Amino acid sequence: MESHGRDDVKGPVLHIVVVGFHHKKGCQVEFSYPPLMPDEGHDSNLLPEEWKYLPFLALPDGAHNYQEDTVYFHLPPLSGDMKCVYGVSCYRQIEAKALKVRQADVTRETVQKSVCVLSRVPLYGLLQAKLQLITHAYFEEKDFSQISILKELYDHMNGSLRGSTLEGSQVYLGLSPRDLILHFRHKVLILFKLILLEKKVLFYVSPVNRLVGALMTVLSLFPGMIEHGLVDSSHYRPKSSVSEDLSLVESVSGLEGQEESAQLPATTTTTTAGESLSSGDSGEGDNHLLKPPSRTSPESSESDWETLDPSVLEEGGAKEATETGTELLDAFDSKPGTPITVQPQAVSGQGGVTQGLVSGLEEDHYGLPLAIFTKGYLCLPYMALQQHHLLSDVTIRGFVQRHLSDAIVEVEEARIQIQDPELRKVLSLTTADLRFADYLVKHVTENRDDVFLDGTGWEGGDEWIRAQFTLYLHSLLSSTLQQDNERLLADYGVPFITAWKITHNYRVWYSNKHPAMTAITPGHPFQGQYSVADVKLRLSHSVQNSERGKKIGNAMITTSRSMVQTGKAVGQSVGGALTSAKSAMSSWFSTLAQPAAVTPPVSPEPATEAKP
Repeated sequence: MESHGRDDVKGPVLHIVVVGFHHKKGCQVEFSYPPLMPDEGHDSNLLPEEWKYLPFLALPDGAHNYQEDTVYFHLPPLSGDMKCVYGVSCYRQIEAKALKVRQADVTRETVQKSVCVLSRVPLYGLLQAKLQLITHAYFEEKDFSQISILKELYDHMNGSLRGSTLEGSQVYLGLSPRDLILHFRHKVLILFKLILLEKKVLFYVSPVNRLVGALMTVLSLFPGMIEHGLVDSSHYRPKSSVSEDLSLVESVSGLEGQEESAQLPATTTTTTAGESLSSGDSGEGDNHLLKPPSRTSPESSESDWETLDPSVLEEGGAKEATETGTELLDAFDSKPGTPITVQPQAVSGQGGVTQGLVSGLEEDHYGLPLAIFTKGYLCLPYMALQQHHLLSDVTIRGFVQRHLSDAIVEVEEARIQIQDPELRKVLSLTTADLRFADYLVKHVTENRDDVFLDGTGWEGGDEWIRAQFTLYLHSLLSSTLQQDNERLLADYGVPFITAWKITHNYRVWYSNKHPAMTAITPGHPFQGQYSVADVKLRLSHSVQNSERGKKIGNAMITTSRSMVQTGKAVGQSVGGALTSAKSAMSSWFSTLAQPAAVTPPVSPEPATEAKP
């Protein structure tokens, strides 16, 4: 697509797109600037094959139930472009009778449209803030043929964002870990570990803006993930640089051009986000060190997807080796000397980033972000219903659907459903983990009475929370590098560490040496002796999160309500009886106080005493 080469020179925004709902054709592109297809006009409905799901992503299912909504979505790269395309869409609807110019194809009572920005930079919140203003102004015109404002938006965004670096608060605009912890509390750490394990997770809630906000906020807890870790998150087609295995190429040759489902899901109650099959790394670096599995099928283990050959640095060059699943585990065993490369360090200081030799991502001195969303692990914040058939694709390593997911995250109820008892064991928070999570919750929830100062301080603020998770991940990585580290790693959970060490992201990270890790103190940030407070914390967490605890808690609530109701009923009965008795006693004393009709009292004293 030659047009994209020109766009790269102009700025980070590739296209401004308007998607509308046609009563006969459904969702379709009505306007694009510059045109999505170079040889077509601005009003063409044609789309590149790789972006054929764009209308359904920009105008989400069930959007008619809301006056406005916001969607984040990812698109695969077009030919010659090796990075993810980040989309932000602002949806609105307006009554047809309010339009100044009503076109012939407007046959319904309301008009539904979305204005989208397709960008090369993941500035979700910043793009959304600008786009919402323009979308509001576009609808206020009440004449959708007035497209000059959209062209001005394209020029303005490319002018204001030109040369902007993916650093600082602008990257995280609209993503609040503070709100996430207030909602999910201790469970945020479980979500963090789920992603580290590269599990199939389904997020769902409605409307979509709450969905994509929750998912991207969780990802923002991973150092460098939003800035540099999602560039391969929408790639599907495998590249020849990954492997020369002809059988693998043949197995996916008929599937090129399709879009996939993703492993880290985000959707409304009916849609999911999923994962795809290729990394999208550039041809540079040592991608030839990554070998595909000997088979590709739905039964293939995630850990079988690729392996690193530790013999590549031996004299004589790299060796081609055929490795089974068992050999794969041996190749990545945590033994001294296993790292096969030394990651080159940037010269711009400790905060610089450089291209990773194996991951292909831009990494800092600690090897972060971790290569989670690469090599077939997609992150699609929103996935349309039209993409669901791809979940059954044999070349999809990971995907998400209600009956096939490892975990279901109900955002509305802040509930994480995990059916597999083994996975629940792996994700069980240790005492040190609970201390860490409780530390976050306490700092976030305290001093919330002042609405003007709430969240503005350092401790308990968004940046502070991200700093705590950065420390947690640094300490975890440092602990894996130590000799005789069983006690250090036990604080993170032995089952969790065992499962994490066979994931793609850990193997890629461990295959390099990261000199900056020597400055990190190993061990859990909240390691220490047990105390009575730990017992209370464990009990509280168990009651809130385990099924048995929930049943006990519900039983206690039911019993408490019954006791209150019974107490009220008994109180009313006893109170009524006491009132009747009191009335009877008063009547009796009053009778005693009355003088006899025949014989007058000898002395007035008894009558006087009895009268009160």
